[in-house]
Amino acid sequence: MGTVLIVAIVFGSFLALASLICGTVLMVIKTRSSRIMQGTSSSEEAEIIQEIYRGLDKMEKRIESLETILMDAQEKDE
Repeated sequence: MGTVLIVAIVFGSFLALASLICGTVLMVIKTRSSRIMQGTSSSEEAEIIQEIYRGLDKMEKRIESLETILMDAQEKDE
């Protein structure tokens, strides 16, 4: 029984080591491929960020207008 346990531990260790090495290699490949993809889409990301910024500016103006309307309505009620 003891030898079976030792063999299982040894092979389990080899299996864990092989999994760790393969996982590391896959992560390196994935990281490198994502860096290549980022170079082509950075201009698209910049456009999206600018569009979001413009939308937030418009939203801020709308909120200010609504606040003004609500304050005017509140003054009339008093």
